[in-house]
Amino acid sequence: MEEAIHQLAYWGNLGIETVAILVVLFGSVQAVVAVIRVVASGDDLDGMKRRHVWLVYARWLVAGLTFQLAADIVGTSLANSWEEVARLAVIAVVRTLLSFFLDKEVESTRRLQHPETASEA
Repeated sequence: MEEAIHQLAYWGNLGIETVAILVVLFGSVQAVVAVIRVVASGDDLDGMKRRHVWLVYARWLVAGLTFQLAADIVGTSLANSWEEVARLAVIAVVRTLLSFFLDKEVESTRRLQHPETASEA
């Protein structure tokens, strides 16, 4: 039974990590295509379209980070040592901080893009 649970954790971890990679890759490709379109159009004088691309891309990155953290949690759920638990704690803190600051940047960019809604909040 224990071996089956370990296998489930392994395959679950692998599946979630795969989803995380796909999310980041998809968001990255989408962002590159969008940036090329914005640059090629030449009508983004105020930078609003570039900011929009950044906001969309940031959402994909936060989603990817969230999936990666979930994969790490599943991967160490059956940890046999405190070293593995400490490793997960460090990874969780780093990814949470990255996500936090990315969210702050997204909110800042959103306020720049839509100043009328920022004053109402």
